[in-house]
Order: sequence, then C-alpha cells, then structure tokens
Amino acid sequence: MAAKSHTEYFTGAAGRLQVVVDAPNDNLQGVALVGPPHPLMGGTLDNKVAQTLAKAYTDAGCVAWRMNFRGVGESDGEHDSGSGETDDMCLLAQIITEQYPGLPLYLGGFSFGAVVQARTAHRLNQGEGIVPRRLMLVGTAVARFDVPSVPADTLLIHGELDDVIPLTGLMDWARPQALPVLVVPGADHFFHRRLGIIREAVAAAVRRTRD
Repeated sequence: MAAKSHTEYFTGAAGRLQVVVDAPNDNLQGVALVGPPHPLMGGTLDNKVAQTLAKAYTDAGCVAWRMNFRGVGESDGEHDSGSGETDDMCLLAQIITEQYPGLPLYLGGFSFGAVVQARTAHRLNQGEGIVPRRLMLVGTAVARFDVPSVPADTLLIHGELDDVIPLTGLMDWARPQALPVLVVPGADHFFHRRLGIIREAVAAAVRRTRD
C-alpha cells in the first residue's frame, strides 16, 4: 500500500515554506528530510529523484518530509545559493525531531539538495543539539558548490554517465575522505530508468543502520 501524503507549512527566515509529508502506514521507525535539486533549474519537491528518496524512506518505516526551497511552489523567499536553504533545513530538522522525539533522523538529498543536506549535517553535528543518524546523497553537486566533509558512513550514489556532475569530480571529492561510492552503471544525472536502484539502496541502508 502506498504511503499517505499531505502538505504542511512552517515559517522560516524568508517566510512560509512548503513541505510534503510522506508517512508509512504503520510501525514508524524514523524521520527523514529530503532536499530537492536546484530551484533555478526546475528543482521542486516533485522531482522524481526526490520522490524516490521519500519512497525509500517510507519503505523503511520513516516519515519523509520533502521541502520546496525558497521561491519554489508555495514557499516564500528567493534562492539563496544554499545558505538560507541550509538555515531552513536545520530549522525543519529541529521542528520534526521535536514532533517525533526519540526517533532517528535521516538526511537525504539530490544534486543541489545533496549539497544542502551535507551542509545541514555538518552544522547539526557541530552542536545544534540534533545528530543525524545517517546522510544519503545522490548526484551530489560537488563541482558547482562548496561541500563540507561528511561522516564516514554517508551513502553516496552517483550515475556512471552523469554529464551534469561528472563522476570524476565526485570521486575527487570523496577520495581524500576515503568514502565509498555506489556507482550506478549507465545512469545519467537524473537516473532515468535507474530510480529503483536508488530506492532499494537507500531503504536497505536505513534498515542496516537501524539494525
């Protein structure tokens, strides 16, 4: 049975922000935040990779929150090159961990959204009082943005044939951190006809982390 979805709103520094909440049908095991791709390039919470991440989390028993970044959909404000977006994501992390006390928090993102989630994890781990259980990044836009180091157990997924963020750039970023990378053969940046691999890998990673 499909997860139940509804729209919620919260107020950040730029005004009202729109979130779609995807909830599993029972046996809630965790909470997850999903970051969509770049707002100025058509990135919305309805992006197929962002939706796939949300489905993966609900498959593993987590309630998944997909945010529309500033200036997208029903979210107020203007694009802030990742800075304000990270502020908003940290605020949302605080809101949902208060709403679901005691449940582990997972962060997932695609492309620009992966950059925001890496920055969010870095900030939370620096003393915001919230420690994400695991970070899962897909098609991380390392060639276009400054991306901080991430925890050693971060799940990195990248397409072999990504021509937006070439695999070589991702490997150059991951290598000094000794981070393993799940390379999806034949996949482009948007993982056409390969979305099932992301869904299975992320859900399995959540279950392994939980067990």
